[in-house]
This record gives sequence, C-alpha cells and structure tokens, in this order.
Amino acid sequence: MIKKIITLALLCITAFASAQAYKGKGDKKFQVAANLQSGGTGIHASADFGLGENISVGVTTTYLLAADDQIINDNQGFPKLDEPDFIDKFDAKVRFNANLGNVIGLPAAMDLYPGLNLGLRNFGTHIGFRYFFTDGFGVFTEAGVPITKYGGKSYGTEKYNNQFALNIGASFNF
Repeated sequence: MIKKIITLALLCITAFASAQAYKGKGDKKFQVAANLQSGGTGIHASADFGLGENISVGVTTTYLLAADDQIINDNQGFPKLDEPDFIDKFDAKVRFNANLGNVIGLPAAMDLYPGLNLGLRNFGTHIGFRYFFTDGFGVFTEAGVPITKYGGKSYGTEKYNNQFALNIGASFNF
C-alpha cells in the first residue's frame, strides 16, 4: 500500500513539474470562466496567442446570463425600469498581455499577466493569474476595469460589461 501511495505521489509531482503556464511564441490558450460583476453574472471565454517570449494577444467575449433590471430616470426625471437587452449583456474585446511569470521568477506552472484591452464598450486594463496542474489544464482568475468608457458615464444597463469584473475558471492549452 505504501509503495502505491509513493508511486502516485511521484506521478503527481512529475505531472505538476512539467506543467507550463506560458511557453512564449506559439503558445495557445483557451479559457472559460464565470464572470462576476455588479448586478450580473455570466460566462466569459477567451483565447490568447503567444507572439514572443513574454507577449501575447487575444480575444475575449462575455455574455451575462443573469442581469438585474436597473432603475434610471427618464427624460422628465421620473424613475423607470431599464431592462437589459442582448447588446447590454454581450461584450467582445481584443487584448494585449505581458506574460511576466518567468520575468518575476514564478515557477513554470504559474503566470501573471497584466494587459490592455479594447472592447465594444470601453478601453480597459486587466490583470490575471494562471496555474497549470498539467501541460494541458489549469485554473485562472482575471480582474478587469475600464480606463475610459465610450460616451463618458454609463447609466442603467450600460454599466454591464463596463465596470469592474472578475473572471474565475479553467484554462486549456491547445
């Protein structure tokens, strides 16, 4: 029994040691996550492509599955209900990442990546962290915030996908 436990532990250590969160040029990641933001929750998907040792670009999309109605004032100043439409719940972005895991001395299975993104609703920034258990599977978390919103302030359902958001999910190499 002890031999089986030791063998299993060595296999796990070997699997963890060979995992690499960012491989540089040619690296390809697909991520799927829960999206959490004020007034709504949804699903987030992203794909990143390594261009260099520490640079990647990608695309993201988010769709809110549950979004609260918002109360806003109409033209006469009376409160009215602002119900989210499809376009209020959907967002797509292109992004640039600086993959810093090896620069700051993290183990190969970990990566820290700040970046910039340009989307349908804003120009923003994000920071994320990945940890890979195996060469093909890991977990990640990512936080994003707008730097500037198109059209200035956002009201009612315009706030969706246009505010601080947190993504927590799984990351895959492909």
